[in-house]
Amino acid sequence: MRNIVILIFLGVTLMASKIINVEVKGVNVPIIYEHDTQLPIVSMQLVLKNSGTINDGNLSGLASMSASMLNEGTLKDGSLGFAKKLEEKAIHLGIHSGNETFVYEVGSLRNVFDDAISYLNQLLEAPNLTKDSLKKVKISTVGTITQKLNDFDYIASTELKSLLFRGTVLANTSIGTLESVDAISLKNIKDFVKEILVLERAVIVIGGDISQSEAENYAKNVLKNLSHGKLEELQYIETSMDVNSSVIKKETEQAYIYFGAPFNMRAADADYYKARVGIHILGAGGFGSRLMEEIRVKRGLAYSAYARVSVNNSHSYFSGYLQTKLENQDEAMKIVKEVISSYVSKGVTQVELDAAKKFLLGSEPLRVETLSQRLSRAFSEYYKGKELGYSLQELEYIEKLELSDLNEFIRNHGEIMQLSVAVVTK
Repeated sequence: MRNIVILIFLGVTLMASKIINVEVKGVNVPIIYEHDTQLPIVSMQLVLKNSGTINDGNLSGLASMSASMLNEGTLKDGSLGFAKKLEEKAIHLGIHSGNETFVYEVGSLRNVFDDAISYLNQLLEAPNLTKDSLKKVKISTVGTITQKLNDFDYIASTELKSLLFRGTVLANTSIGTLESVDAISLKNIKDFVKEILVLERAVIVIGGDISQSEAENYAKNVLKNLSHGKLEELQYIETSMDVNSSVIKKETEQAYIYFGAPFNMRAADADYYKARVGIHILGAGGFGSRLMEEIRVKRGLAYSAYARVSVNNSHSYFSGYLQTKLENQDEAMKIVKEVISSYVSKGVTQVELDAAKKFLLGSEPLRVETLSQRLSRAFSEYYKGKELGYSLQELEYIEKLELSDLNEFIRNHGEIMQLSVAVVTK
């Protein structure tokens, strides 16, 4: 395992990302940059912090719809005209919203990246935020929501989030509801974009076949379009400690079971690597994990059963899911609770720990194969308050992790037994 870690370290450090800063209009904006000449391509992201779904407020789906509106091209060229310009030069330009971030992303071959930046600037300066575009986006969004009314996994997962984060923005769906989409106005979209598209929220993530000085110049070229504003403090939303359940009746031949609980950990927590190992053993590791072995292999109650932890700057929680026959749903959930209770009280075995280490260390090269993967990881490290390259240190921590330390960590997180359950059944 030590040799694996060393090989990974040598391979990744040859193309390590770095943080540099540029000053634009008196604001120091961080740039995460990586030089990579393996392919003649360049990729750039303009990431706006604290600007995603978490900012929807009472208008569920606002961030998602704003991204869709910005993907409608420029005011001058319209959706089809702008798309044609991009297609002619094989340029990718898209906008998407996450839970905590809002991202403009552009990428192309090296020799047309000047054009790619020009098109991004055109979009930043004059997006196609019109009534016609809003009508088109609303029709598309309503169609997506209507389709999801028959997606029982989606229904169960969103119901679970509403149980875990009741009364907060995280209880809402990211795409919105039929009612909230209807209520969103063009002014809401314009106000949202104006609020988040500011220098104080910006981070540039750029890499590929360009020098550092070129990366800085491209970043300045894009950032000049941003005005001044505020970086609102990201509030941490606690997961409910209440144990709740919800049963939704549908015409289905299977039961869709989603379960979740609090997980008391923050994004910058130094013990996160222990959570990675522990949750791999419990339910994230596929075949060989506790849940899969007990529920599928030994009892044949479900095709699959998984669990994971989500640790973010704004919230953290434990969750899992399975799908089973209607007549097996009560027994399957009973086994889930028993497996989690045993996991917390008794911990894991040395055999399980060794297998988890082997998988996590051995599969690491697959997580940093591409430029996109490495830049994404670098941004995640930066955003969660870690030094760039921390993931390599984490591998060493995993390799040295002792069974007693892991089991003590697991015992200290008994809150995952406070399971809330959302079930879609007949």
